[in-house]
Amino acid sequence: MRLKIAVLAGDGIGPEVTREATNILRAVAELGGHEFTFVEGLLGGVAITATGSPLPTATLDAALDSDAVLLGAVGDNKFNALPPDKRPEAGLLQIRQALGGFANLRPSIAYKALSASSPLRPEVTENVDILFVRELLGGLYFGAPREWNKETNEAINTMRYTRDEVVRVARVAFELAGKRRKKVTSVDKANVLEVSQLWRATVTEVAKDYPGVTLEHQLVDSMAMHIMNTPRNFDVVLTENLFGDILSDEAGVITGSLGMLPSATIGGAVNLYEPVHGSAPDIAGTGKANPLGAILTAAMVLRHSANLEQDARAVEQAVHQVLDAGYRTADIARGSQAGQQTVTTQEMGKRVHQALTESIDRRQSMHAV
Repeated sequence: MRLKIAVLAGDGIGPEVTREATNILRAVAELGGHEFTFVEGLLGGVAITATGSPLPTATLDAALDSDAVLLGAVGDNKFNALPPDKRPEAGLLQIRQALGGFANLRPSIAYKALSASSPLRPEVTENVDILFVRELLGGLYFGAPREWNKETNEAINTMRYTRDEVVRVARVAFELAGKRRKKVTSVDKANVLEVSQLWRATVTEVAKDYPGVTLEHQLVDSMAMHIMNTPRNFDVVLTENLFGDILSDEAGVITGSLGMLPSATIGGAVNLYEPVHGSAPDIAGTGKANPLGAILTAAMVLRHSANLEQDARAVEQAVHQVLDAGYRTADIARGSQAGQQTVTTQEMGKRVHQALTESIDRRQSMHAV
């Protein structure tokens, strides 16, 4: 297997967590005899500092010439005075649009070892496994017109979707649900918004092509409550752009930290992978960042771009093993679990690397017998 990966570490803790994720990918390549090539590029605040643009042409060209893009994090408060289209976050929106991925997959899994890290009761989070499918190229983030008129003290954003945009992301959700627990929960605000009425009608229409999958609709405000009260009721959650951003971040409470959440954006020319957490500039360079979201994102690279499902599962199992052994970064080091040990970003990465290496070695030994 050959795979060319554009690595855009970005800002804040991005370089630290991305380093651990690429170490995992290198281990899989070395142990499996694969050829993974890594090409580094600038995105976000570091790109503005170096080139004046949040998304330099060279970075975009490298991304489009790759088989996958692995992103760390984007954002730096020192650029907040810039116009919105010049800030680091603009580079992220631009590369998402250029790569064309419209379906953002965000798994939220409750790890038994982290039950004390979540503010929710263990009986609420037990066995929770939700996959958010967030539409990524429409809605308020990209709709036009949009402006902030400082002379009139008026600002405008436009929520806009076409039927075809809803159909394509809905099909992704139903296809994935068919391989899981066969349930889709579609989230909208159809009691108020015409865009949501289009969304609901279109998703209902698409559902007819998937008779083996159950569809339910939820209003976004009630869904925000249900995710906290009864998260086990949900399998695949299908949402538009803004609602998906908010709800999937809320689901970080289930895992105990945003630092545990990976994501993959599929459906375009090149898949884009990034942990859900932000750049967290306040802890950059301190060794406190949690690399597990980035490492689990690397597993999604293996699954969706390299088609190495067995290796993707091995990475995920290595994360489970390290957590079960009691290792924690600062964000998930809560509760009074016996044997719990707080470790640095790099140490956590090393622990997962070791567990993964041992797992793949055992698997290869068994196949050689």
